[in-house]
Amino acid sequence: MTNQYRHTPVLLAECLEHLNLKPQHTFVDSTLGGAGHSSEVAKRLGEGGLLIGIDQDEMALAAAKKRLSSASTENACEVMLLRGNFGDLDELLVEAQVPGIDAILFDLGVSSPQLDLPQRGFSFREDALLDMRMDPGRQTITAAELVNTLSAAELTRIIRDYSDEKWASRIAQFIVERREGHPIETTGELVDIIKAAIPASARRAGGHPAKRTFQALRIEVNGELTVLRRGLDAAIRWLNPGGRIAVISYHSLEDRAVKEAFAEHSKKCTCPPGFPVCVCGANPALKVITRKPILPTEAEIEVNPRARSAKLRVAEKIR
Repeated sequence: MTNQYRHTPVLLAECLEHLNLKPQHTFVDSTLGGAGHSSEVAKRLGEGGLLIGIDQDEMALAAAKKRLSSASTENACEVMLLRGNFGDLDELLVEAQVPGIDAILFDLGVSSPQLDLPQRGFSFREDALLDMRMDPGRQTITAAELVNTLSAAELTRIIRDYSDEKWASRIAQFIVERREGHPIETTGELVDIIKAAIPASARRAGGHPAKRTFQALRIEVNGELTVLRRGLDAAIRWLNPGGRIAVISYHSLEDRAVKEAFAEHSKKCTCPPGFPVCVCGANPALKVITRKPILPTEAEIEVNPRARSAKLRVAEKIR
């Protein structure tokens, strides 16, 4: 457990370099967390700049407010903290009353405190009620409800599609059989079921056997991929010409969604060269800055092991 909201920013130097921040810019941190990235960004915006921090976790907002206040200087930028999900970015930026933004950062995945606090129900290493909601105050469906109500076929689809778990069907069947005796209520119970479902020989490699299933359930509970695409599309609309969007992802599903969104918004005209006017309808809004994702250095991974799977992609608004 942790008694404070810790946030070690991943790929911090790389983000600061590629966001191309200038004094008086408007910057949005759509996944504020403990303000690890934003506390450094604030130093670059200066007086006349605006930092908008968004998070759906009240604990994160409180910690971020404290960190940003302690780091403020005489010529500090204005800071505006908003509670919400980046999937609702349109509504949040209307609330902020800004005409456009110059840079935005998405740092995806579950924050360290959410993983570290057993009562949040994300961790397969700590026994607690099975929850996994990013915003317990506003969300109603928990991971416990999913494992106790969905059919074996539905559970198989979620576990397979959102984690590439080889044993998805077998895990789903074991879940359905176990809940016939009594509801599955805790993370510890679910871990035991997963371990029983995966053959011992397969559990010897690839990390904790429950990691992939827990990831899949978390994605489903929070609708993460749908929310991500909605947030990316909104961010691109709000960027000023020359503004940049940076996204840090932590698993292949997230990275694929980011790559596809960038590709779609940067699609160039495909009409034959001899056509007098464009008829394909392509109207690119982005220029992709990072053709390949930026990865953390070995030195960063040694200091912060959770950075190991991080990938940073950056694009720039061109119209």
